[in-house]
Amino acid sequence: MKKILSLLLAVMMMVTVLAACGGGNSGSGDAGNGAAAVDTNTVAVGAVVIARDDVPEDDIYAFVSTIFENKDAITEQHAKGGELDLDFASSVTSVPYHPGAAKYFAEKGKDVASVKDGAGTGSSKALTFGTGGESGTYYGFGGVLSSYVSNNTGVSVTAVTSGGSKANIEDLAAGDVQLAFVQSDVMSYGYNGERLFDSKVDNFSVVAALYMEQVQIVTTNPDIKSVADLAGKSVSIGDRGSGVWFNAVDVLGAYGIDPDTGISPVYQGFSDSADSLKDGKIDAAFVVAGAPTTAIVDLATAKPVYLVSLDEEHTSNLLAASPYYSAYTIPAGTY
Repeated sequence: MKKILSLLLAVMMMVTVLAACGGGNSGSGDAGNGAAAVDTNTVAVGAVVIARDDVPEDDIYAFVSTIFENKDAITEQHAKGGELDLDFASSVTSVPYHPGAAKYFAEKGKDVASVKDGAGTGSSKALTFGTGGESGTYYGFGGVLSSYVSNNTGVSVTAVTSGGSKANIEDLAAGDVQLAFVQSDVMSYGYNGERLFDSKVDNFSVVAALYMEQVQIVTTNPDIKSVADLAGKSVSIGDRGSGVWFNAVDVLGAYGIDPDTGISPVYQGFSDSADSLKDGKIDAAFVVAGAPTTAIVDLATAKPVYLVSLDEEHTSNLLAASPYYSAYTIPAGTY
């Protein structure tokens, strides 16, 4: 009997010790929810598909109509399909629309702001679609769109990886691609020869605005709760001169933080930024892409991630200075 009591006492003591140490839990506790626990207030730009002016009207009509007439089927393959909306798609004002796209939207009762004169008269051929990096939304969603259009129309579209918005505009101008994903702000810079571009690149027109791209400030440090907390920290702000870099410059500037001296800047793309966060090499990273973004989703499986919100006052100041942004809330549960 004494042996049995001693054994029971030993078991009870071990259970107590394990409970104090967290037992068999992973140790992450509620922190594993990270950014999923709360809404995140930020700003966003549009993700827009553009085309060379010499792509035939019929080809662009087939591309746009196939996407919007098969929204449910596309959404089954990629969540961004659920954000396709005719009003948003036809809402771009800074660059004229391709005639093929304008024709489809007019059939749906949506008048675009302007249509590119002389566009849509080239010869039909296989189309190459410049997207983005392998871990970004551009490539994932662009691949789905390309495959669906190719499999359901007489138009062949192939999605390829690229260096992002600026590179896509340059590749499109050079004739290396015929379709491209771009941020709406970078598209405007290129068309008007501003910021990222030394001269105008205007041999393209709009196909459709597809969804909003959120400026996501990602960290694995729960003590970084506001943009102001980034001061003095190591922060990835995209490749210098990229669209992400200008977004970071705009957001940091709204808080009075110089991107060269107010932080320790690191110039990395989405995947490298996620790896650096995972390895503890940087404190935070700017990622501009449709949420949920693959690179952040993958990071969140390894450790808790948090998204940094912009407060209302600084958001208002940013929107006043840069009207191509829109206020946006990333809902809890996105990651």
